[in-house]
Amino acid sequence: MIITTHQPIFLPWPGFFYKGLRADTLVLLDQVQFPLGRSWMTRNRLKSDQGELWLRVPVRKKGRGKQNIQDIEIHNETHWRQKHLQSLRQHYAHAPYLDDHLPHLEAIYAYHHCRLADLNVDLIQYLWNTLGLKSTWVLQSELGVSGQGTELLVSVCRALNADTFVTLPPAEKYLDREKFSTCGINLVFTPLRPPVYPQLWGDFRYNLSALDLLLNCGPKSLDIIASAQ
Repeated sequence: MIITTHQPIFLPWPGFFYKGLRADTLVLLDQVQFPLGRSWMTRNRLKSDQGELWLRVPVRKKGRGKQNIQDIEIHNETHWRQKHLQSLRQHYAHAPYLDDHLPHLEAIYAYHHCRLADLNVDLIQYLWNTLGLKSTWVLQSELGVSGQGTELLVSVCRALNADTFVTLPPAEKYLDREKFSTCGINLVFTPLRPPVYPQLWGDFRYNLSALDLLLNCGPKSLDIIASAQ
């Protein structure tokens, strides 16, 4: 059993799903601390005729101190949902596959999630299923494991009887190889070359949300992600 992990970020980039391709199960770490500064938990990039198009989800942080990801509440008193959808309609009007996906995205946004993790997980599930990944994903909170750093990742592997943990090379400096080895878990670093594909609006921009890839390339998207090694 091969395991990988990632935080349940907002509209993930292709590398997120590349990790899913390299594993049997991806564990979404929803019980780790929510980043105090800017992070990909609440925002991601698409593309417009002006360059990068940032979509951001407002959340409640003021006065709440440190919170776990699963506890973060969305600030729903603004019209951010309408702005996101309008941006997609406007800037992706000429994308070949917008009409295939916009109704599904509208349905997710219409659900009016109260917690950020629930929104992100629903978007991840849609992208995961639409891309056609054969591996599975599960929430950390469903496994009943806790901890920090390497200790948490080893606990995740044990909970799923995994013998291999796979991740991207930038994570190497944060992990304790000896702890994995002591527990009989093979630690694998899989290289990732950000995929290049047809985009709207001029020069190519790397590592946008995988939604950009899906709207531009449709059924070819998973093959493009798989070629990123």
